[in-house]
Amino acid sequence: MATNHDSSLVMLALLVIFAVIHSGGAALRSRAEAIVGARIWRLIFAAVSIPSAMVIIGWFLAHRYDGVRLWNLQGVPGTVLLVWIGTAISFLFLYPATYNLLEIPAVLKPQVRLYATGIIRISRHPQAVGQILWCITHALWIGSSFMLVTCLGLISHHLFAVWHGDRRLKAYFGAAFDDVRKNTSILPFVAVVDGRQILDWREFVRPAQLGIIAAVGLFWWAHHFIPQASEMVRNSALESLLD
Repeated sequence: MATNHDSSLVMLALLVIFAVIHSGGAALRSRAEAIVGARIWRLIFAAVSIPSAMVIIGWFLAHRYDGVRLWNLQGVPGTVLLVWIGTAISFLFLYPATYNLLEIPAVLKPQVRLYATGIIRISRHPQAVGQILWCITHALWIGSSFMLVTCLGLISHHLFAVWHGDRRLKAYFGAAFDDVRKNTSILPFVAVVDGRQILDWREFVRPAQLGIIAAVGLFWWAHHFIPQASEMVRNSALESLLD
């Protein structure tokens, strides 16, 4: 079984593998869809990327306190509220209403779209903003060196995805993407503050966003079972090594 410090190296390796699968799959999308079709490629992509993400989540749950405990603010008044508010906001960026959920399992034909409304008015790359905020809140709560290594890997991948995503959209949409890029910002609210964007609250009242709010409540409830889930993951890994 991995030692406390080895687990951080394993996490970095898992994150690199996921980044190659996810960003590599995005880079290959146009050529792959031309060969096998949009639906088949989406199913192949999901069949590879979702299990790799689940492995990362399982490893994170089992080893999140590994390494050196750099700080412990869990008993400080207001920390729980701050972490949960920050995490809830991060989910609104990580899973914005720009997703068409039926395209994930290829029930509907997956398409490349250029979004310019809703949360895109706040940031052109809401997933990167959400991931960074999620890392900040969880690093604040957990305080371990393993958590910092995890955050380093996650944030690095999403910063790369900012560049990679803009590059792919420019190649696909050309001048139309130039207009979106000119009128939006990567850093949240910059385009709103300088007048390039005006927020419309009606764009945020959508079923997908209500689903995210419900998911936050579900995660709040599910966090009570994380210690048991972590122990199950650890025991499963140990049994695999002993077999």
